[in-house]
Amino acid sequence: MKSCAIILYAVNCCDNLVNYIAERSAQLKRLRLVCSYNVSSEGLSAAVKEFPLLEELHLYYISITKEAIETIGRSCRALKSFKLNNQICRHPYIEYDEEAIAIAQNMPELHHLQLFGNKMTNEGLEALLNGCPHLESLDLRRCLNVHLVGNVGNRCFQQIKHLRHPQDPSEDYGLDAEIHDFESFDEDYPSGFSDIDLISDADDYYEFSDASNYSDDDDEMFIES
Repeated sequence: MKSCAIILYAVNCCDNLVNYIAERSAQLKRLRLVCSYNVSSEGLSAAVKEFPLLEELHLYYISITKEAIETIGRSCRALKSFKLNNQICRHPYIEYDEEAIAIAQNMPELHHLQLFGNKMTNEGLEALLNGCPHLESLDLRRCLNVHLVGNVGNRCFQQIKHLRHPQDPSEDYGLDAEIHDFESFDEDYPSGFSDIDLISDADDYYEFSDASNYSDDDDEMFIES
């Protein structure tokens, strides 16, 4: 079976679909989950154990624990590109470094990392610089608790070839980059989303918007053309 790349988007993506893929796509190299609110940390953790060749994992607006990040890092040793992006909320004083530390301790081979809207502080950033020595690109846009000053700022400028600052423009982000008052996913899509937005930069990915659309006869849908 050739290597394949998959994108899952919309609220109907769930653990069953991720498990279905895990059982049939051991050669998977790229996986992107967008607005997959029904995919749990437990479901994702179980699935990634079946993806030893995974090189890119991009997660947009899904719930994930630091334990799941640790499992991803331990299971996918070939991982080179990781994105863990959150909807931006107006809580500037909430600080949370556990995700960044989990990445630093378990994904040492990363070359590309995007943490759009993460709540980490300079402590988490320093852990990333220490634990991921191969980083070439680091996107910190909307990481409101990060300040690129002093020693950690100097290290970023020296170590990272392509650095996006917390206050850099987000016009090219492609998804909703607005700052919201509440951390809520009550609507089907966060404000500013459309199906076109979600797949506009994913020409080499297959899209799945409903878990009911797959069957045992559909394996060829997962194979890159």
